[in-house]
Amino acid sequence: MKNASQIINSIQNKPQFSKLSKYKCIKRIESVFIPALQRMIKFAYIKNDTLFFVLSHPAGKQEFDNNIQSIKSALKFHMPEECKETLINDIKAFVTHTPRVEEVEIEKKVMRYPERATGNFSVNIDDEKLNTLVKSIQNIIKAMK
Repeated sequence: MKNASQIINSIQNKPQFSKLSKYKCIKRIESVFIPALQRMIKFAYIKNDTLFFVLSHPAGKQEFDNNIQSIKSALKFHMPEECKETLINDIKAFVTHTPRVEEVEIEKKVMRYPERATGNFSVNIDDEKLNTLVKSIQNIIKAMK
């Protein structure tokens, strides 16, 4: 009897699920990058035997460009097991400035607390302007209660 891992691997090897193997390959290559660069990668895809990384920040693109030759040579020397069926001839990166979906969908929740102040305090201020200002604040607090 097959276990779950063997069933998933047999499904991934079928031609109609080739995109799953490409996705697995891309995720494996991403996992080799440093964590700071991994956080700047929005998504990646393969088109015309070229692996494209879409980055969220120009600093990530600069870091990626600085390391692109070492990444290419490392992949030519040792391609991960997940990428044996996927042909990758080139690797490119570009920056997109569209906001992330999860950033847009976050809804700000406004917390409301009941007023605890009662406005029962004495005002002993000699300055007339300051005295009227503090009394107006006191009236606002009393009106809220």
